[in-house]
Amino acid sequence: MSRFRSPALFLVLAAVWGAAFMAINAGLEFFPPVLFAALRYDVAGVVMLAYAAYATDAALPRGRAQWTEVAIGAVLLIAAYHVFLFVGQSDPTVTSAAAAVVVSLSPVLTTGFARLFLPSERLTALGVVGLVLGLVGVAVLSELDPANLLAGGTVPKLLILAAAAAFALGSVLARRVDSDLPIETMEAWSMLLGALVMHAASVALGESVASVVLSGEALLALAYLSLAASAAGFLIYFDLLDRLGPVEINFVSYVAPVFAALSGWAFLNEVPSEATAVGFLLIVAGFVLLKRRALAREVGRLGTGATDAE
Repeated sequence: MSRFRSPALFLVLAAVWGAAFMAINAGLEFFPPVLFAALRYDVAGVVMLAYAAYATDAALPRGRAQWTEVAIGAVLLIAAYHVFLFVGQSDPTVTSAAAAVVVSLSPVLTTGFARLFLPSERLTALGVVGLVLGLVGVAVLSELDPANLLAGGTVPKLLILAAAAAFALGSVLARRVDSDLPIETMEAWSMLLGALVMHAASVALGESVASVVLSGEALLALAYLSLAASAAGFLIYFDLLDRLGPVEINFVSYVAPVFAALSGWAFLNEVPSEATAVGFLLIVAGFVLLKRRALAREVGRLGTGATDAE
């Protein structure tokens, strides 16, 4: 295998996932937000289930533990995350870059939740500082004003923060479940059941299919999110997770905002603000503090000349 395959796939994944924030903003011009998210995972779930049937020996979850893991994925990783994200991004003041930066807090929150729910892990003083730095980064990006918490742009960004928290909590709770379900199968069924939950939420919120405006741009946004960002993106993610491990793959969250900003500027004429840049730097600093030991191990591994398995 070429030594450049993993770095190339990493950049492709960051670009695909970063541009997804632009595609969400573009598609929200034509779809109600929660219905849009549900339709995305109707398509992606079917594609992922077909892949799970091809790639694994267990395309159907069995037993309580496996279905519990699927339920956690459906409710938190898919439904809650995307409901909060799409509703937050439906506000015109939220740029693609800003949304991507807030979501990049997810690895920081994951570490915090892990210390809370996984008794074998403990948050050190520097870890607490890292967690606080990440949250301050979101506050700066949201231009949080304690005197006016309902100011334009603040609430939508806090909804996106809730999306990142839902994803982080779901990731940690899924780790607590003693299940040997293949990740491809877990993702496929979580997508399908999560889509059902979002359809129910869409109906409860009074969204209507009649409000959908079908156009070439609308279908292109839906196809990109379903096939490129979700189906193909997760396949690349699984491949890189095996090669790089969970520490290095987390850095996708910090490269994706760059592509979100570039695609938002190129296609939607969005210009990131200074607050977005400062918030991003604070979140990255928080992640480095929280993961300093794991990062040091990775640097040491690279220094010894270790390479990906061929």
